[in-house]
Amino acid sequence: MTRQQTSVPAQQQQPPGATGEMTPLPRDEMRDYEGRGLLQDKRALITGGDSGIGRAVAAAFAKEGADVAIVYFGDSEDDDARHTARLVTAQQRRCSLHKGDLGSRSECEHLVTEVAGELGGIDLLVNHAGTQAVESDFTEITDEQFDRTFKVNVYAPFWVIRAALPHMGDGGSIINTGSVNGLRGNKSMMDYSASKSAVHTLTKSLAQSFAGRGIRVNCVAPGPVWTPLIPSTMPAEKVEGFGEQAPMGRRGEPDEIAPSYVFFAADRLSSYYTGEVFAPVGGETHPG
Repeated sequence: MTRQQTSVPAQQQQPPGATGEMTPLPRDEMRDYEGRGLLQDKRALITGGDSGIGRAVAAAFAKEGADVAIVYFGDSEDDDARHTARLVTAQQRRCSLHKGDLGSRSECEHLVTEVAGELGGIDLLVNHAGTQAVESDFTEITDEQFDRTFKVNVYAPFWVIRAALPHMGDGGSIINTGSVNGLRGNKSMMDYSASKSAVHTLTKSLAQSFAGRGIRVNCVAPGPVWTPLIPSTMPAEKVEGFGEQAPMGRRGEPDEIAPSYVFFAADRLSSYYTGEVFAPVGGETHPG
């Protein structure tokens, strides 16, 4: 895989963003990834699976033999979701698309019930949907923004996991998406950083709670990765040169992050891993 990249120019979209409007386009289709049956006939639910890291995870899971159900937010993401579904079905695996606002408990419960009924159960659960906003002045973070950030980033995984548990059995794997910002904070995204730190701790706590049930719970906490979330939530001047501050001097691509999810999903690879927060962050180091 080439590590040569063109620098990201200044750009901005309306949230939640669209892959086709990004310059350059991200690598998010796992084109050069070769599966070896690690997830054969597993049933996976991926929230936020329409684009970015979620898309790459869906494609990788399909190449490993899994059927996939994707949950995404709204009509503006339909094209991205359909594109991801084509990547999955190209591997002769099933892919269903489900639309809903995960900031609602009732919607989370409905979507999980719908997916579980369709797939006949859930073996793999990836809580990847998230939201963020840039605000450097703490006093300007509104109650509404703070509440929405936590509803989507923390409450939704809580609600989805709780609804999915009756449909998961021994050998199940839950993978949450955290963030480097939850590891070291970010003065421009204080509410987002706090929400992702909560996800990290929730992961560790649930791993202890579910160990006796044979369900592993882990977390992937990426650094700067080029997805539609970036140009749709950050001002243009912050998007320019995105990721070049990382020690490796470049942004990550979704295709580089998705194998971490395969690792945690596959019992053959990670049967003794639970409660881990795995951080592909381009060279940053953090205590502990």
